[in-house]
Amino acid sequence: MNDTVDKLVIFLAKRDGIDKLVKTFQYVSKLARWQVEASHPDVAQRFKQWEVASGLGRKAFRTGRIGTLDAKLAGRMSFISAFGEAFGYVFFIIADFIMIKEGVEAERRLLISSKEGDSEDAKESLRKMRADRVMRLMAVAANVADFIIALADIEPNPFCNHAVTLGVSGLVSAWAGWYRNWPT
Repeated sequence: MNDTVDKLVIFLAKRDGIDKLVKTFQYVSKLARWQVEASHPDVAQRFKQWEVASGLGRKAFRTGRIGTLDAKLAGRMSFISAFGEAFGYVFFIIADFIMIKEGVEAERRLLISSKEGDSEDAKESLRKMRADRVMRLMAVAANVADFIIALADIEPNPFCNHAVTLGVSGLVSAWAGWYRNWPT
């Protein structure tokens, strides 16, 4: 138990750790609000306030979204920012898939050359290759989720802007970040 608490303290001491925790709050509250909206509007309003507060906490340094810029300029800047993010996510996803493919090929070569990975060095190399693949898959999951969120900003549509789509995408991104940033 102490080891888990220690790791949690280390995780939350990092900026990314706090961001992932607050992102989890933001998207859990979005999903909870969607779930109770029709049956309990007063509770849904509280979840909406929690979502907004969490979102503002995460975006405190994005001046275009907290009234610093002219509203017309902020809208354009938000579009450009979301477009640039989405464009970047596509390339990150492609790069991770290329690296995953190269890792699988290297793993096959190692298995063939070391007689099925019998030596301790081969076993350690295989462990590292597989751990790298898991981390890259987590990165792909987070980047796909963030791409969907960026699409919701670029071109609002019923699928990307649906509370469930945004909620699940946000949680996938946050939890993939938790996994990737958790101390070992």
